[in-house]
Amino acid sequence: MIIQFGAGNFLRCFVDLFAAQLNRDPETAVGPIHVVQSTGSGRAEALNARDCQYHVAIQGFQNGEVVDGVEFVDSIQKVWVAATEWEAILDLARDPELKLIVSNTTEAGFKLEDGDTIEATPPASFPAKLLACLMARHAVGESAPQVIPCELIEQNGQRLRDLVIEQAARWNLGSDLIEWIQNEVRWINNLVDRIVPGTPKQHALLAEDPLLLSCEPYAIWAIETEEPFAFQHPAVVTAADISPFYLAKVRILNGLHSALVCHALPLGIETVRKAVEHAQVGPWLEQLLAEEIVPVLHGRVDDPAGFGKVTLDRFRNPFLEHKLEAIALNHEDKVKVRLMPTYNEYHEKFGKAPKLLEAALKAGGFV
Repeated sequence: MIIQFGAGNFLRCFVDLFAAQLNRDPETAVGPIHVVQSTGSGRAEALNARDCQYHVAIQGFQNGEVVDGVEFVDSIQKVWVAATEWEAILDLARDPELKLIVSNTTEAGFKLEDGDTIEATPPASFPAKLLACLMARHAVGESAPQVIPCELIEQNGQRLRDLVIEQAARWNLGSDLIEWIQNEVRWINNLVDRIVPGTPKQHALLAEDPLLLSCEPYAIWAIETEEPFAFQHPAVVTAADISPFYLAKVRILNGLHSALVCHALPLGIETVRKAVEHAQVGPWLEQLLAEEIVPVLHGRVDDPAGFGKVTLDRFRNPFLEHKLEAIALNHEDKVKVRLMPTYNEYHEKFGKAPKLLEAALKAGGFV
């Protein structure tokens, strides 16, 4: 059994979809998912009204071909509303069948709230809610679960563990509980990657399934562990160190996005797909990838050229309109993380500036 904090579109097209696929075979089944909605009750009501069953349209461009398929998801048993059903949620935390706790509360969920009290039903912050669940489980002597936060934060498992322990210290909880949380609970660093646009604008199933969602074919769930992981799914990869997966994503996928903001947006090109299909910008992007980004990643990332090819396929998704203006939000901060390290490392490795990247950065006033 799995407890999931978050009823948003991403987890429904990622963890919940994977679980539905795996549950079809007793050899790979991961069990039912109980979802906790912490903000409002609208999604809980909508999902519960349809027995938490819905379809996912998997749409995109993969291996040179357009993909347009549908998957049925029935892995969620119920969605619980934290504000009104907290005691029932704590009962779930005490269940002997509980093995995993997953979450996607966004980066905003990774913070504590001043004045959060142990008596609150529920506590205000996500780490405090999670701590309350772990307290309930520890009190009845059940085994420690795995905690897998899917928020896009590097070392997310360790970060969440530290927040939970800090909250425990604020509440002056006993050392036995804190040691159990720190040493017995498995806090798993992981990286998720899949584009989930949400409800498709047009689809044959929309009339019969108001919960219909769409996502791209590509998906990866990188799990930092040397032990077997419950989700034996093709999208899951395990490694003792998943930092190379972060590096590839930030430098290639995110880096190309920000490079397009520098180079393509001033030309009046509005979306990522139009940029990749543009007669001049498309070849420029491929050259930037192959000659300036990939070379600084050799030996640090497994097959950076292959990851780059898959990334360009994702950019060509005919079902997705990813606007460059959206990517341009907080552009200066993104360039510092996504492009400047590549620029500096290329110069250090080859003794010269990467000419394509330098021109793009100069146009934006970054060099």
